[in-house]
Amino acid sequence: MPGTEKAFYLTTPIYYVNDAPHIGHAYTTTAGDVLTRWHRQRGEKVWFLTGVDEHGQKVMRTAEANGVAPQEWADRLVESAWLPVLETIDAVNDDFIRTTSTRHTERVQKFLQGLKDKGEIYEGSYDGPYCVGCEEFKLPGDLLDGEGEYAGQKVCPIHGKPVETVSETNWFFRLSAYGDALLAHYEANPLAVQPQSAHNEVTSFLRGGLTDLSISRSTFDWGIPVPWDPSQVVYVWFDALLNYATAVGLGDEPGTPGAEQFAATWPADVHLVGKDILRFHAVIWPAMLMAAGLALPGQVFAHGWLLVGGEKMSKSKLTGIAPSQIVDHFGSDAFRYYFLRAIQFGSDGSFSWEDMSARYTSELANGLGNLASRAPAMVAKYRDGLLPEPTAYGEAEETLQALLVATVATADECMLRLDFAGGLGAMKSFVDAVNLYVTEQAPWALAKDPANDERLSTVLYTICESLRAIAVLHHAVMPKATASLWEQIGAEASLGPIGAQVVTDAGRWGQLPVGTTITKGAILFPRLEETAD
Repeated sequence: MPGTEKAFYLTTPIYYVNDAPHIGHAYTTTAGDVLTRWHRQRGEKVWFLTGVDEHGQKVMRTAEANGVAPQEWADRLVESAWLPVLETIDAVNDDFIRTTSTRHTERVQKFLQGLKDKGEIYEGSYDGPYCVGCEEFKLPGDLLDGEGEYAGQKVCPIHGKPVETVSETNWFFRLSAYGDALLAHYEANPLAVQPQSAHNEVTSFLRGGLTDLSISRSTFDWGIPVPWDPSQVVYVWFDALLNYATAVGLGDEPGTPGAEQFAATWPADVHLVGKDILRFHAVIWPAMLMAAGLALPGQVFAHGWLLVGGEKMSKSKLTGIAPSQIVDHFGSDAFRYYFLRAIQFGSDGSFSWEDMSARYTSELANGLGNLASRAPAMVAKYRDGLLPEPTAYGEAEETLQALLVATVATADECMLRLDFAGGLGAMKSFVDAVNLYVTEQAPWALAKDPANDERLSTVLYTICESLRAIAVLHHAVMPKATASLWEQIGAEASLGPIGAQVVTDAGRWGQLPVGTTITKGAILFPRLEETAD
């Protein structure tokens, strides 16, 4: 990554490879992809990281249950499921980290040794509850009383299954030493954890005091060996959290490519996480960085859960839906649009096939798709496919132009603070306004009288120029449909690739050159069958 400009650096969580991805995983990655595409279209340098977590008991037990070694299981899942899903949802990540990769394991061991040498790690005993599903040492107050078949047992509130009792001699990190510093950091930087509910949760937890953290396991061997004690492996979360830094060169010698990338990337600007792993990222992770003298991330953003039938999306509870099931029916653009438009990012949201079908029809097929089909057809019919020159703009056009300027400003402000629903809502309002403009100006009626020729040209230009801006604004969310629209309105030939258009400049009127060839292409959002296959 040449140059001194720091990249906008965004990460997703690294996902466990104990099973194939469901739409809850794809939701997080889609949000990260949309945000990084938006930053790229603002002209910024960007680095987008995602990946998988292959260590820990959960993965080991799943592999054993399937009769294969953990590494073989991880390799199989990564190749057959986790890498393909990135293509399914059209993610354009810059890197994909695996915690079994040499670059990761070596940098984790170097980091851990550095903390040990500084006196941040000591030997101790752990005796208490552990949830394999969360891969988390639980506090007694975290647990719920079991019901039904689990009556009389303590269960994990997330997985609803009994926890296990662990008794081990492990290595501990002095997490308790960083509670006051973390609390001061969050009070001074209220946007460092978002949304506000997440910020409140973390600061409340910190005020209760921290206990030191066991950062090794001694009863199984699937993990990174502790460098000074190979009889133990690094606790999976201590290993996993470091991926955000190891992937960009943590600890590499000065002057090396890794060190240069770290300088140009670190710290992360946004860590996207699900709300169930907030404490790992907003308490343990920044404490690790503080202990090592590294800069803290700009923001940890905890989004809500996707709910199906009122329950969190989960393979174990059979509510996991594969992204391909939705994409094969609606297309990847509609998948990306729906989950960011229909659910306020940061809150829980329910998915239903019926709601997605309704929104697809009303907002994409009948809204944007219909507008995109009508414009080339009218230019072809009334102007032989060539974009006419506008003459005098009237009040209707000036109103639309002013609305576009406001829409670009609102959309940019919303997207930068991860209010995807707000940004897309502003864009939809503009699409609706252009559709209303078409209805009110009725170019088909104007075309009946040669005296309206100049007026017709102005209306046709206004519609196509509006589509130019609409395509640029929606490109980060719906890259395939907008690329097709860009071709149809002749902008690829006259303005260059859509991905190179600066989104904050989308509101500058008059960019589509007069005389551009407009061609009617494929329907952006075809009508769908009522039910999925």
